[in-house]
Amino acid sequence: MTTSLNSSTLIAEGGVAFGTSGARGLVVDFTPEVCAAFTHAFVAVMRQEFAVKQMALAIDNRPSSPAMAQACAAALLQAGIEPLYYGVVPTPALAYHSMQEKMPCIMVTGSHIPFDRNGLKFYRPDGEITKADEQAILSANVEFAPLPELPILTVRPEAARSYCERYSSLFATDLLVGKRIGIYEHSSAGRDLYAPLLRQLGAEVVSLERSDEFVPIDTEAVGEEDKAKARRWSAEYQLDAIFSTDGDGDRPLVADENGDWLRGDILGLLCADALGIEAVAIPVSCNTAVASSGRFAKVALTRIGSPYVIAEFAELAKSYGRIAGFEANGGFLLGSDIELAGKPLAALPTRDAVLPALMLLAAAGKGAISPLVAALPQRFTHSDRIKDFPTARSQAILAAGKADPQALLSQLGFDGAGVAGVDTTDGLRITLADGCIVHLRPSGNAPELRCYAEADSVAVAQRCVDQALKNIQAV
Repeated sequence: MTTSLNSSTLIAEGGVAFGTSGARGLVVDFTPEVCAAFTHAFVAVMRQEFAVKQMALAIDNRPSSPAMAQACAAALLQAGIEPLYYGVVPTPALAYHSMQEKMPCIMVTGSHIPFDRNGLKFYRPDGEITKADEQAILSANVEFAPLPELPILTVRPEAARSYCERYSSLFATDLLVGKRIGIYEHSSAGRDLYAPLLRQLGAEVVSLERSDEFVPIDTEAVGEEDKAKARRWSAEYQLDAIFSTDGDGDRPLVADENGDWLRGDILGLLCADALGIEAVAIPVSCNTAVASSGRFAKVALTRIGSPYVIAEFAELAKSYGRIAGFEANGGFLLGSDIELAGKPLAALPTRDAVLPALMLLAAAGKGAISPLVAALPQRFTHSDRIKDFPTARSQAILAAGKADPQALLSQLGFDGAGVAGVDTTDGLRITLADGCIVHLRPSGNAPELRCYAEADSVAVAQRCVDQALKNIQAV
């Protein structure tokens, strides 16, 4: 007699948990049975609201992703659902196509997290799952048979095609004529799409550093090596901009004509402004220049993570017609259908990397990018992280800091700095009397402690982060 498996039991015991966006864990914990358990649970939750006959699947370039997709597909077949597999595409490409086809989807990706990890992102037919959906998936109690032999998946091209058409149809074909743009390809899921799209819009494209090994680019904490590469490439190839993304193509990384990477929230600000957005929802970690720029009628602050940004859209939609959100990592979320120069642009309430890059280039026109940044309020942010830092230790630091923020500042090396304000929306964000901001927060996706800082100069913001993390590691 075949012993049945239970979704809630496998998920609870499997070592995989939901973070700020999607379920994440070690590759060794994403066994076929655990992947199937999440899939069956997701199907059960979706069937409470939708008649699900087909479900889309796609992956990033991690070596572990194809087998995980096969396990998800096997579970879908068990549930009587046809899996539609779109291969390696950016997460927003899969989400957009699935929303247009009104079907749910699963993206197999670990985004930017370390190589030994992976993840699953779930989308309803109307967009990202909510935190309530996450809890429903965890508590679903689905019995299913052990998986048969994993199916062979055949790649369908429609998701990649419709994503590119979304943007090629929005702009004139001469939008980027005269622009020389580098694409830092590494192992990004969208690396085969970006160059043809930019060329279609008139750009001259230089492909840079494609990698056969997975590269965990973190657009929120760009390494010194990648900063140096961008400046070198910009000078060597006389580039007007450099475009890249994280592993699954939902977080942009854009450098100006000098090879200086823009912070993601500054890119988001410029994109939203160019789109004529009235109200934005952004995580509390974003640059305060967003609010002080005066370019938006409403700036709503949320916890960190796209589900929280998306949840705020419903409130903003009560008063505003053109709404969007973005994160410090650069991912841009279009919260409403809009028109741009008379052409329709459908809402895409999930992180996207291509729209902010194109809107920045459109805003620059024949000129350079750096003057657009220089025209903003001059507040500068920096962030970094301590890898392999136990979450329990991070939580203990935050608890102590909330009880006595002044003592924590002293511990971090800010002796004599006064506390002007404390924000506990997500982690611990302390505003110092001199206007600097120091923000500590455990990562929701990996055992890491992140530190964000904001100041009136890049050097001071970087010094604040370096000093805080150095002192934490010394304890």
